[in-house]
Amino acid sequence: MGDATGPVASADRRGYPRTYLMCPPTYFDVVYAINDWMSPGEQVDRPRALAQWHTLVDTYRALGHEVVVIDAVEGLPDMVFVTDSGVVVDGVALGARYRCAQRRAEAGHVLRWFRENGLLRPRSPRFVNEGEGDFLVVGDVILGGTGFRSDPRSHAEAAAHLGRPVVPLTLVDSRYYHLNTALGVLDDATIAYLPAAFSPESLLLLRRMFPDAVIAEESDTQWLGLNLVSDGLHVVLPAQATRLSDQLVDRGYDPVPVDYSEFLKSGGGIKCSTMELRGYRQFCEMGS
Repeated sequence: MGDATGPVASADRRGYPRTYLMCPPTYFDVVYAINDWMSPGEQVDRPRALAQWHTLVDTYRALGHEVVVIDAVEGLPDMVFVTDSGVVVDGVALGARYRCAQRRAEAGHVLRWFRENGLLRPRSPRFVNEGEGDFLVVGDVILGGTGFRSDPRSHAEAAAHLGRPVVPLTLVDSRYYHLNTALGVLDDATIAYLPAAFSPESLLLLRRMFPDAVIAEESDTQWLGLNLVSDGLHVVLPAQATRLSDQLVDRGYDPVPVDYSEFLKSGGGIKCSTMELRGYRQFCEMGS
């Protein structure tokens, strides 16, 4: 728990129960290279990956969150990174359209899940967008990443469908190809991010919007430390991101370290495997 001598004590923060969609790494492998982290032919320890994934699921459930599971599909080795396949706000679902041909089929499976499980107005986008890989909800706004994957035109499309303004941010370092590799949402008003991953204009915008942000170091982001999941108090992050964990304690958060290192072989992390279904129970069950 956070130290009461820090700027905000843990007792002043509150975690809220969430619902997460996850996909088991049944077919996880590295058979192509679509980002700087991937080396085809690198040996994947699938039992280790499965054990790490189950630990992450168990961690969420122990924190009081609901985890719902979509089935893995043979031939789609990156489907474990389900967060890239959509974004859900107030029960409204926007699917994904992948830039890379190797992952395009994933979007259809997740969109079908949205339709079969009561999500509101599920639709496939016109422009390339890679779901919560590049769309991160912070309070009443959505931060929208572009530069490597999502089309800038997808920002207006997402804003219109989801009913939230989208703030565009440009990524400039190919190691951080998705917004969620360079920026993590801690609560409705606070983020953590790596300044070097953003264009000068986007960096100025982030500094203006989030003057109290946690500034991460590359010693942690090389472990995808910012690819984290927070409920407002508990922050589930890679066990190796120790400096970031210490910073979070100083801010009154409760870091929950999890070893998810097997998935680094594909450039994926904890948030990549965790799509938040905002309003899933509240809005979707009311309409069922």
